[in-house]
Amino acid sequence: MSLAALAHRHPRIVDWGIHIDRTPAAGWLALQFAALAPTWAWMVRRLRDGSDDPLGPLALAALAALAWHCRRELRAAPQLGWLALAGAGTVLATLLRTGLGGALPALPPLAAGLVAVLALACGLLAFLPRRVAALPVAGLAVLALPLLSSLQFYAGYPLRVVTAEASRWLLAPGFSVAREGSSLVVDGRLVIVDAPCSGVQMVWLGYFTACAVALWARQSDRGFLRRLPMVGLLVLGGNILRNSVLIAFEGAGHPLAPWAHNLLGLLVLAAVCGGIARLMVPARTLSAFADQPIPGLITAQGGRHVDTVL
Repeated sequence: MSLAALAHRHPRIVDWGIHIDRTPAAGWLALQFAALAPTWAWMVRRLRDGSDDPLGPLALAALAALAWHCRRELRAAPQLGWLALAGAGTVLATLLRTGLGGALPALPPLAAGLVAVLALACGLLAFLPRRVAALPVAGLAVLALPLLSSLQFYAGYPLRVVTAEASRWLLAPGFSVAREGSSLVVDGRLVIVDAPCSGVQMVWLGYFTACAVALWARQSDRGFLRRLPMVGLLVLGGNILRNSVLIAFEGAGHPLAPWAHNLLGLLVLAAVCGGIARLMVPARTLSAFADQPIPGLITAQGGRHVDTVL
């Protein structure tokens, strides 16, 4: 049989396989997004009922911006490893959400949602170019979940205790300070380190900055992972500094006005996020920016003069 005859008589399933293989990345991602629709519906309900801070959509917007930025570099043939993980994660998220009779009870929506967003991250990584690091993409996917209220419930009190104890050490040279749980007695005045002082929101924004800047600066997975402990230290240090200043004013009998309280928090947050952004930018990226010529200047070595175009 000749090749021409074989081409005319091949099974129809071969055509279907060709069509599937030629399906664009947007089609695959749209199908996966639709398959995980119950998770997105739960996330929307969680945001609308006011039980969580609406920061998750910012992480989803960052992932969408990444996909749009790389739209011309998306793979025609996806990486099969990531695609297999995406498919398995999508099925697992459905089973975790609905359960499997008596053998597998349904888990809390947050647990199923965690598997769902990681599956979506794997689906996106299957089509992204190899230069895009996987860990920051997975980090943004996790940050898209409505998890701030859960973090506040489970980690808020330990963070407040750590912050109060560190503030006690910082304020001890100038005040008489004693800690009682997550509260401080400063020169006889009781100062409570309440839930907003735990720094959970700063934790979210700090790690969001780390993931977003790492993707922008094309940081490698190894470099990103190596810098993550410093991200946590910067966030913890910034929160301790902010609370120590506030407690010092409270203990001295001069509490800050609400606008000054908010301004101090914004300044510390900006400093922490700026430090994290600088930490996540590789040295080669900074040197590349430094080596770029300034428009309007003759900067080549050996030039006799420098002209400026005004």
